[in-house]
Amino acid sequence: MTDSTTDKSAGPSLPSIPDMIDEFKTPPSEPGGWLDLLSREHLSTTLMLSMGVALFAFNGFFVSTVLPSAIAEIGGGHLIAWSVSLYLIGSIVAGVTAAQFKQRFGARRALVVATLVFLVGTLTAAFASTMEQVLLGRLGQGLGEGVVAAICYALIPALYPSRLVPKVFGVEALVWTCASFGGPFAAGWLAESFSWRTAFLINLPFGLVFLLLALFTARPRDETVAAFARVPLSPLVLLSVGLLMILSSGVMAEPLTSAVLVVFGIALLVASVRRDRVLPTGLMPAEAFGLSSTVGAGLWLVLLMPVAQATSSVYFVLGLQHGFGFGPLAAGGLGAIMAMSWSLVAVLVAHVGTERARRRAIESGPLLQCCGMLLVAPGFQQGSLFLLVTGQIVVGAAFGASWAFLSQMLMETSTRTERDKTSGLIPTLQSAGFAIGAAFAGLAGNSLGLAETSTSETSRAAFSATFLIPVLWTIPAMLLARRATRLAAELPPHSP
Repeated sequence: MTDSTTDKSAGPSLPSIPDMIDEFKTPPSEPGGWLDLLSREHLSTTLMLSMGVALFAFNGFFVSTVLPSAIAEIGGGHLIAWSVSLYLIGSIVAGVTAAQFKQRFGARRALVVATLVFLVGTLTAAFASTMEQVLLGRLGQGLGEGVVAAICYALIPALYPSRLVPKVFGVEALVWTCASFGGPFAAGWLAESFSWRTAFLINLPFGLVFLLLALFTARPRDETVAAFARVPLSPLVLLSVGLLMILSSGVMAEPLTSAVLVVFGIALLVASVRRDRVLPTGLMPAEAFGLSSTVGAGLWLVLLMPVAQATSSVYFVLGLQHGFGFGPLAAGGLGAIMAMSWSLVAVLVAHVGTERARRRAIESGPLLQCCGMLLVAPGFQQGSLFLLVTGQIVVGAAFGASWAFLSQMLMETSTRTERDKTSGLIPTLQSAGFAIGAAFAGLAGNSLGLAETSTSETSRAAFSATFLIPVLWTIPAMLLARRATRLAAELPPHSP
């Protein structure tokens, strides 16, 4: 995988200011811009990928808005936490198997079947008469969306030239922000104006449009169908049970019980990866989570950055409400600043052309994330809205600057035979990272008494301490980012 070739531009001498500026210019030999994504060659593919991301983002965020209305009609409030947990378990488990389904049946067939599973899950939830049926529908949605998201990622390097890949991720970041920001508002309006069932049924027209686009678009020119390989069950069982334990820890009131579930759940995830490595046809790339390759170190980074970010997803809006007295609408709007910053920065850096500049952008990701959280924590402690907003903007910039180039680096440095596994594992690990991080955040919050604080002063102190803990995850992430980019620099150009 590696040889003695190194990046000559990374010499000991410091570059001049004009040279540093030139690093971030697209080379003349690689023309093309945003309009290329809308050309006749790429328009349908761009629409398909954007639709797939929109479905995934919308269904990940809207359910917390409509379930209270569903509970008022059909009951089952004690099961509400499982609506997110089962969706995440389904999407992660399905995402891990997506590469094998794509290689066995082809991208188009796999996407069609996965979309149909998603639509069946949607109809099951929309016409449910009990909360158990809603949960079954959510599980079906997760299984379908997990495959859709993973295969959409795997199709990016197959359907776009390398120069357009960062721009594709920029578009996806914009779609994700619109869906995550507008999804809950749209779902709330549908639930209030019509019914909570309508919020589920809105998926049908969008799902059918995606289905038609997949039928006519999702066929890479060089795609080949491999011989049948049985999906290994033992790693999947370990993965599923481990995720179930981790996600269950978030609904436990006793911190000790939560801690035990998290520890045993992570142990099962480690056992799943170890078991997968010894199988002849594993679910993950052979180099996954090793430290001697770009793919191994980079996948750790894909996991750790969402683990650190999950605390904001769980507690930021709540902290604004409890510590600052904001209402749900104002707190939700401020909570969306991170996503907007992510999208804006992703668009601004998408034109970066040189490999050295892209590696620097990847290394900046966990560093900016660390700096942003170090602003948020004292922001809660001091009651400073300025620090909180600035910290959220910096954290969003961390993902916007690094995520597209990190994903592209992993795709391009993976061997051709395992590129589908690597590409499809990126969104799956992202979801797993948020799930694991949410469990750690819940454990930290419960241990610090966030659920029991009564005054704004005690709330701010508890929230501040809770946001300092994720900083610990950014430290290994910074080291791994540096290692992954160093190993990538040692690879020969266009390494297979």
